[in-house]
Amino acid sequence: MKIHLPSIGIGAGAAIVVVSIVFFMFGQGAEKPNTQTLGEQTQGQEPTNSSGQKAPLNLLTGNTSPILGSKDAPITMIEFGDYQCFYCNKFYHEIEPDIMKNYINTGKVRMVFKDFTIIGQDSVNAAHASHCAQEQGKFWEYHDALYNNWAGENTGWASSDNLLKFAKQIGLDGNAFSQCMAQSKYISTVQGSLSDAKDLGLTGTPDFFIILPDNTITKVVGAQPFQVFDNIFKSDLK
Repeated sequence: MKIHLPSIGIGAGAAIVVVSIVFFMFGQGAEKPNTQTLGEQTQGQEPTNSSGQKAPLNLLTGNTSPILGSKDAPITMIEFGDYQCFYCNKFYHEIEPDIMKNYINTGKVRMVFKDFTIIGQDSVNAAHASHCAQEQGKFWEYHDALYNNWAGENTGWASSDNLLKFAKQIGLDGNAFSQCMAQSKYISTVQGSLSDAKDLGLTGTPDFFIILPDNTITKVVGAQPFQVFDNIFKSDLK
């Protein structure tokens, strides 16, 4: 049974930051940052779930988007989000631009997105569409188009017709995109990411796991102000 929990104190309430000690080693990848997945670069020990138990590393590194930013960035930020989520949309428009300007575009942070589709079927369809866009090398452009056309939760803005319209707006081949959607080619990726989030004990969106240069993970719950992320990044980039 799916539980609709995207807006229960997530992003609007007190800042909740939980730190877990986990050790990682990042390998070197040869592909371009906008096509390589985090799992292709990551090796190391296992993370912990919400109960402090060891969990497979691929709960963080599997079923992700391509990397946004430099593959050699010392900090990795993993976002679990839902394209229909109010606070995910808030993060995208109000907080992420400052992270992009100050950290991702400067090569200090790299980012990946994982689907946590908890609101409705349109969430699943939108998530699947973003992976179909990646077939044509435009995951992040489509990701942006979804949030730039956001119109609430379960209002129909992420209908099949609109998802195709967004694809054409960013220059995708409409026929190839439609075929990908009809075949549900990446539904296992979307479902796998949802399962990863549940196995990690997540209950709302957005949630972030920030892997720091000292091999620790800082978990940030909700669309916290830029200052929360800025303080975490600065403290580990000294």
